[in-house]
Amino acid sequence: MRGIATRSLYSLSRSLLSHLRHGIAVDPAAYVAGGCCRETPLLGSLWSTVQRRGVKVNAIQLRPGNVIERTGRTFRVVEAEHKQQGRGGASMQVELRDVDNGNKLNLRFGTEESVEKVFVQEKSFTCLYTEGDTAYLIEPDTFEQVEVPLDIFGKAAVYLKEEMKVQLQLYDGRALSASLPKHVTCTIEETQLPMKGLTSAPRYKRALLDNGSTIQVPSYLEAGEKIVINTEDDSFVKRDNK
Repeated sequence: MRGIATRSLYSLSRSLLSHLRHGIAVDPAAYVAGGCCRETPLLGSLWSTVQRRGVKVNAIQLRPGNVIERTGRTFRVVEAEHKQQGRGGASMQVELRDVDNGNKLNLRFGTEESVEKVFVQEKSFTCLYTEGDTAYLIEPDTFEQVEVPLDIFGKAAVYLKEEMKVQLQLYDGRALSASLPKHVTCTIEETQLPMKGLTSAPRYKRALLDNGSTIQVPSYLEAGEKIVINTEDDSFVKRDNK
């Protein structure tokens, strides 16, 4: 029986490592629940070990919210922008934040350079409310409550609302980054008045939303209408006809 349990744990461990190497988010506990052995500290330490090992990826694959290790320190990617430099070739301009001391670091990677991407655990939370620079969240299954700084949501923080479901990316139990749903609904508070003297109406105009942000919307939209916004680039998606 002991040999069977050992082989089962070994099989689960190899399967877990395979998923993680390919960037597939998994919960180690789920592997245990589906196997024939009970959860042991070994499996928990396996997840921790894999987090620290990471995997080499091309720098051009970096996205905001990713976690990387460099020169013995752990950084969160705050901004990542692909730039074309004419004859000089392309590069990846990246803004990093040290997860331990909060210091920022700006680096430029060649598109052929590789970095060590650290695996993070992702958990779902619901926003209770925001106050000042802090968001108060609750884990819907365990009712665990956490406080996180709004800046870990990046520029999308302006769209955070009560009862909105969000994803936290955790590393060693710490929330390093967070993401909102790709599409959210906002209400237009007011729109830009048409300029005098124009012979034809413009296709787009500026609109002030109920969260205080300003975006470009089709000219046929008016104040009071609900619209769907892409939180990744602040773009108009469609009218919300619900």
